[in-house]
This record gives sequence, C-alpha cells and structure tokens, in this order.
Amino acid sequence: MRSRDNIRAKIAMATVSEKLIAVNVIAFVLFFFFKTLAFLFSFDADSILEWLVFPKEPGEFLFKPWSIITYAFLHSGLWHLLSNMLILYFSGVYFLTYFSPKKLLNFYFLGGIFGALVYMASYNLFPAFQGTGRSYLIGASAAVMAILVGIATHIPHMRVRLILLGSIKLWWIAAFLVVLDVIQIPISNPGGHLAHLGGAGFGYLYAKQLGKGNNIASGFEKLLDWIGSMFSSGNASGKRSNLKTVHKRKSPGSSSGRYSGGMRNKKEEQEKIDAILDKIGKSGYDSLTKQEKDYLFNAGKDN
Repeated sequence: MRSRDNIRAKIAMATVSEKLIAVNVIAFVLFFFFKTLAFLFSFDADSILEWLVFPKEPGEFLFKPWSIITYAFLHSGLWHLLSNMLILYFSGVYFLTYFSPKKLLNFYFLGGIFGALVYMASYNLFPAFQGTGRSYLIGASAAVMAILVGIATHIPHMRVRLILLGSIKLWWIAAFLVVLDVIQIPISNPGGHLAHLGGAGFGYLYAKQLGKGNNIASGFEKLLDWIGSMFSSGNASGKRSNLKTVHKRKSPGSSSGRYSGGMRNKKEEQEKIDAILDKIGKSGYDSLTKQEKDYLFNAGKDN
C-alpha cells in the first residue's frame, strides 16, 4: 500500500470523536500560527477572529450566522484546548459504545448551538450583564459537555477508573463538572459557564428523549447527511481518477512470469484496498465486514 493509501486508511479507521479532536487541534495550530504572523508583521489578528467567534448581540450574529458553528472549533489557549479534548476523547469512547457516530455529531453540533443561544440570551436578559462591553464566546466546552452529560445520562451507573480517585460512577464526573460551572458563574467568565450549562442541558434532554425512542434531532441528522452527500457525490458516482498509472517496463534479463505475477498481485491488492476505502467513504467504517477490517489492518501493517 502506498503511503497515501496508508494515511487514508488511518483516517478512515479513526473514530468520529478522534476526527473532531484532529479538526480542533488543526484549527488551534493554524490560528496561533496566524497570530504569530500578525505579531511579526504588525497587523491586527483579532479583527479576523471576530468573524469566527460567537457574539452576544443578536444584530451582530445576523451578519455572521456561521459563527454559531465556527466558535466551537476555536480555543483561547493551550489549556483550554487540552481540557476540552481530553473530555471529548474520554466521553467519546463510552458514547460510541452505545450510540452511532451520527448521534455523536448531533450532540456536538447541537450542544454547541444550544450553548451559544443560552449565552446570547443570558447577556440580553439577566441584569448582571447590563452595561457590559463587547463579549464573545469561544471554545468547544458546550459541545463537549453535551456529549459527556448525554452518555452519563444514558449509563449513569457505569463505573470509570480514574487515577488517584479510583472507580467512580460516570454521572458523578458529569455532575461535578456541572456544579463546577454553576459555582464559577459569579467568579469569572460567567457567559462561558452559562454556555457550558446550556450544552449540558441539551445533552441531558436529548439523551432522555433517545431513551424514550424519540430522536428530537432527526431533522438536523438529515441535514448532516445532505451536507455529507454533497462532498461524497464525486466518489458515489463511481468515476475513477483521470490520472494515468505508469508501470515500470520489464528489463531484458528479468523473469517475465514472476514479474507479471507480482504486478498482478499488487494490482489486485490495490484494487481491493480501493474498494474497501470507497465503501468507507460511502457508508462509514462500521459498514465493513470483519474480514474487510482485518484485510485493511493487515495491509497497513505490511506497508
């Protein structure tokens, strides 16, 4: 397998939570690289950031509606990023044992959206925020809290072993973080903590409804399917690349039978790998049979 195919296979085998972590890390690195350039060349990076973070003013939000999504992939610092990604990875492992990858995306995006709306409503309704200056929401905390609280609601008595603390129930962890957000509201970053609680509240509500057999996010799930089909339509058509494959000519002294047999085996192997990767692109990694997963795994090790 070529290195390019090896990378494709590793990406395909990554869980959806791991892919979300990768997107967050890449966004963090790119933005701080941009801030470094802004510092060196003396231009204002914050003016561009303002187009991606979520505002407290409804009027400003109307001019940049995409910010209700983009803010959940940006972080203000390294610790902000690490803490969110650790919780996302931890909760994602348990979440994907009981729910599909699509459900995890529902919790992430809708938890982030609900958290942002709670943040905006809080700044415009509570007297404590009257007269405050410009404020923006940034970070994946609301989205991550939706996933953690969602899975803790579904399996509250699942025991998790933590370093120093030993074995504790999953809902204790979620409850601790929720209480921590509540008590920190009057201390610092009140809008952010209210957004976290908004995401947590959505995660609880959504998980409860799923337990009753009601998928309250079915419309959003269809929207994600439609967006995904737009990006995968090229693969679904079955058309192959127009790039030509160049084969090495047989040298005069080589054994033609052994060479052609080796080329044929390599070609058959590559065609099978491509078919498996195409299947993943259309239906996801979970659609593979055990034999296909084993074949892809072994091919990656051999190369």
